[in-house]
Amino acid sequence: MRIFMRAGEKLYLNGAVFSVDRKVSLELLNDATFLLQSHVLQASEATSPLRQIYFAVQLMLMDPADARAISEPTERMLAAFLDATAGLPIAGDAALLRDLIRAGRLIDALKGLRALFPAEAALSRIEPGRKTA
Repeated sequence: MRIFMRAGEKLYLNGAVFSVDRKVSLELLNDATFLLQSHVLQASEATSPLRQIYFAVQLMLMDPADARAISEPTERMLAAFLDATAGLPIAGDAALLRDLIRAGRLIDALKGLRALFPAEAALSRIEPGRKTA
């Protein structure tokens, strides 16, 4: 897999953080877990239930040594989200993401969570009085 990075960009690779000072191209020759800076959510941006779940999963990916400690609170957040959205289309997608997280497929879970952000935002606009978690 080839990764292209711009100057000043960070790459989170198997728990390590890399920063580059110029435009570079990296080629990963084996399986690795990585996250590009553009997909990293800052704590201040975790402003909705799904974004908070995303942030927790991201922490699990970035710090594999602490992943087990983070997984239990993440499960509770997911359960609360599923309860709050029961009967809504977004709940089925969230249940699939829970299964990905449980299986350790964190990158796939992050992709799925990002894809649900617009649906969550639309849900909060349609039902402003309904709590989502």
